[in-house]
Amino acid sequence: MFVTLLFTILPSILIMLYVIFSDRFREPYLNIIYAFILGFIIIIPAGFLNYYFIFSNQNPEKLVFIAGFTEEIIKFVTLFFFLKGMDAFNEHMDSIVYATLLSLGFATLENFDYVFFLNQDISSLTIAILRAFTAIPLHACCGIIMGYFFGLYVFKKSNLNLILSLVIPITIHSFYNFISGNTFLYIFILLVIVYAISLHRKVIRHQKTKIFEQEND
Repeated sequence: MFVTLLFTILPSILIMLYVIFSDRFREPYLNIIYAFILGFIIIIPAGFLNYYFIFSNQNPEKLVFIAGFTEEIIKFVTLFFFLKGMDAFNEHMDSIVYATLLSLGFATLENFDYVFFLNQDISSLTIAILRAFTAIPLHACCGIIMGYFFGLYVFKKSNLNLILSLVIPITIHSFYNFISGNTFLYIFILLVIVYAISLHRKVIRHQKTKIFEQEND
């Protein structure tokens, strides 16, 4: 039971810590908690929408890709209306941090549901391990990608990036659900991780340049 619980929550915690501490201008702890808890809360409307559009149908397995739309749209709306307006949301990296925390809050609670409450043909531990290397990184990467393009929209006033901040995560998440069960899934996850890390590293480099310029001004 302990090992299962560990695999259920540890991946989210590790990714969350990495994102938080990669920010050279650290976010207030209350804001961090707020964004993470918002991720818990939005699983409720996402659950209703997923039930209506997917699980209330006769062949829900053919419609699982729709979850990519419902879940990423809800995350986007929450980021736009509940997080963007915070005083601490004042640079590009903040957008990545808050979007990722939001996604990981969502993913963590969803993980508990899949591991401990849904009836499955395989053990809870197996589900927890599989999702530790698939669903959790998927949600985190979608958060990083959404945050990257959303930050470009907020701080460079680019409407195209606002569209990309929603369309790219939806596309990635929906395709992930569509190929779930296919061996290509693991290659796809790896590609998404590489892409998300590359975007994140760009912003880290920008922060380092900004700090260097401030110190040598």
